[in-house]
Amino acid sequence: MALLHLNKLSFGYDSQRLIFEDISFAVQPGEVFCIIGPNGCGKTTLIDSILGINQPQQGTIEVAGTNLTQLKPREFAKNIAYVPQSHTKTFPYTVLDIVVMGRTYATRGFGSPDSSQRQRARKSLKQVGLKGFEERLYTELSGGELQLVLIARALTQDARIIVLDEPTAHLDFRHELMVLEIITWLVKEKGLTIVMATHFLNQAFYLENAAVPTRVALMNQGKIAAIGTPSEVITKDNLKAVFKIISTTGTTDEEGIQRKFIVPLKNLR
Repeated sequence: MALLHLNKLSFGYDSQRLIFEDISFAVQPGEVFCIIGPNGCGKTTLIDSILGINQPQQGTIEVAGTNLTQLKPREFAKNIAYVPQSHTKTFPYTVLDIVVMGRTYATRGFGSPDSSQRQRARKSLKQVGLKGFEERLYTELSGGELQLVLIARALTQDARIIVLDEPTAHLDFRHELMVLEIITWLVKEKGLTIVMATHFLNQAFYLENAAVPTRVALMNQGKIAAIGTPSEVITKDNLKAVFKIISTTGTTDEEGIQRKFIVPLKNLR
């Protein structure tokens, strides 16, 4: 059974214009499902629908066979965690406080996190390479460090699906690679399912090259133009049709491992 299933989903902020329409796909347990497409094609709006923020005008979203609208907040939290594209730092919480917030749904009423929940948060920080950051103020972190903290918070939630909206949008090459390595580890070692919106098409190739079960949904003007593996979807023809660019694909045999990549060459507009 699919862990996440969207069936003929449509959404618009008013009845005159749909942001996306007739979106259908199924995400299997233990895979990365990348949503790609040009600016304004509806990726973030679709992510917000999966998170229950947008109520679809038509269609359904099911999590493990249960309609999303029927999940109580606690059950939703057990199934879906979220890592946002950007985060406004307001109050100078410690890093540990931010990460332990991933266990909020498991804390009764006005209770405080217990020692086991704090230990779970410490374990998550270690898993994303931030051991020793527990008492640092999260308002003083770099963008890359903050993104890793937010991933640790999602990991602490122990949800079956982690939804990431442009998780590396503001990161340098090193921190982008760290996030991709963590995603690879989450799927291969933890068996988690990842739904990720991204503008960086080579990230899908990175995951495919790393033998992570990966599929891509290419969106264009609010519809799905293609679904398949990165090699099947991220092609010169598809990028010409959707992004209006000339591109080329290539491979590298660095370290004896063949890896595929794509390079944009010319804008057709």
